[in-house]
Amino acid sequence: MLDDSIAAALLDAVDTGFDAQVALTADLVRFPSTRGNEATAQDFMAEAMRARGLDVDRFKVEIDDIRHLPGFSPVHVSYDNAWNVVGARRAENATGRSLIMNGHIDVVPTGPLDMWTTPPFEPRIVDNWMYGRGSGDMKSGLIACLAALDAVERAGYRPTADVYVQSVVEEECTGNGALACLARGYRADAALIPEPLHEGLLRAQIGVIWFQVKVRGIPVHVADAGDGANAIEAAFAIMQELHGLEEAWNARKDRYPPYETVDHPINLNVGKIEGGDWASSVPAWCTFDVRVAIFPGQEIADAKREIEETIRAASRKNAFLQNNPPEIVYNGFEAEGYVLKDDDAPVAVLADAHRSVFGEALKEEASTATTDARFFGLYADTPALVYGPKSELIHGFDERVDLESLRRVTKTMTLFLAGWCGLERV
Repeated sequence: MLDDSIAAALLDAVDTGFDAQVALTADLVRFPSTRGNEATAQDFMAEAMRARGLDVDRFKVEIDDIRHLPGFSPVHVSYDNAWNVVGARRAENATGRSLIMNGHIDVVPTGPLDMWTTPPFEPRIVDNWMYGRGSGDMKSGLIACLAALDAVERAGYRPTADVYVQSVVEEECTGNGALACLARGYRADAALIPEPLHEGLLRAQIGVIWFQVKVRGIPVHVADAGDGANAIEAAFAIMQELHGLEEAWNARKDRYPPYETVDHPINLNVGKIEGGDWASSVPAWCTFDVRVAIFPGQEIADAKREIEETIRAASRKNAFLQNNPPEIVYNGFEAEGYVLKDDDAPVAVLADAHRSVFGEALKEEASTATTDARFFGLYADTPALVYGPKSELIHGFDERVDLESLRRVTKTMTLFLAGWCGLERV
């Protein structure tokens, strides 16, 4: 436990710097850092780290450096402009426990701009909510990592262990950015990831598989539609069978604690579809993209086998597809699920910090989403805590983060950093 006077000084320091923290968050939200467009936002993060005296490592994610590692996801897009940034605050005489604070700079696409109340990359604050793509997921959390270090310094202290702030790419589609940090040698005694988790701790997260189904048909003039094979309609039938697999997996949730108490933990989403060439021709092709969850402990290879068997079974019901089965391409996430151990020491430190700020016990949840925590917990023997502010409509229109929640979470993060790493007077 921290001395009460030190804790009070740290909390006051967060309040003192909070307006600047919000302004820096808004500046970062202005960068449209969708997949492949993160480099300028990473330059911004690198400069913010240098301004704080951190040692900055800005490096390109090289596929050949990580493709052989566990946790790697298959890549079908260019990494020519994929850059990570790591800022290091190294202790002169390390006596505490080291910490990685990790966040992702990439954001998901905006969708139709006319469905946003205001432009998604022009942040606005209304009733203490900041709106904008990435405001919640997760640029506010990423800046909170720097703000926690700022508060420690503002209060007149420094950590007695190495602290690394990682700003990574690819979290939304593969996680290969976080994996590249491991490949580069970054390790610590714990990791903290301030994803938008409604002021709670993520105890477990699902795994994810992305795949693409390419369906063929026979094109004929629509006047003779009965003589052709409609690839779009055949694709729809396959989608229905895949949703049947989704329900079958949900029926097994009792085998995968802590998900036995979660309502519908496995979700299958058809996120993209293309097909056909001409309204008056029976479509000869249709391709659709799927994201499906898997349980922690459910093997990726086993899940793939069930997916493929389901698609084959659906194809046997179609006269053309019986002899012309669809092609299945795995094209992104291949992520295992992750469960944080009950006896991980950093959980107790975070729980104490949370209670000091919120006056109540830390709540935990098993999430139906995934995060980069799995890389630390599964492949680096590093307990990874996912804990962040209250946000709404992430991945949707008018995404927003609660700024008072962000203030509280930043205070918790600051107390956690101090309690885990230890402090000394500057």
